[in-house]
Amino acid sequence: QAELVESGGDLVQPGGSLRLSCVASGFTFSITGMMWVRQAPGKGVEWVSGINSDGDHAVYAASVHGRFTISRDNAKNTLYLEMNGLKTEDTAVYYCAVGRQWIRDTLPDRQYRGQGTQVTVSS
Repeated sequence: QAELVESGGDLVQPGGSLRLSCVASGFTFSITGMMWVRQAPGKGVEWVSGINSDGDHAVYAASVHGRFTISRDNAKNTLYLEMNGLKTEDTAVYYCAVGRQWIRDTLPDRQYRGQGTQVTVSS
């Protein structure tokens, strides 16, 4: 059974940085595309970024392109999201999930995502 556990969320000031981590188990992480999605209070789910299994091709939402970097360490079964230049509108619960892109405004099924980690950007 797949399990994804996110960490690294925190309260940070505008312009600050955070690195989120997601440890995977229960499936073959090294051959699985992965992604980050987020959900702000009272809003639908927004896809943030996706990466292929080898880690050499990443795609980003326009809202985060140039500020966020997705990466992975297949030896550690871990997915990362480096976030720089954070803005108040980046405040959300961030989820890692199986897959590379997501177009729905609802969360992926629980069996394919983690429990989420809260990122709050505020002065």
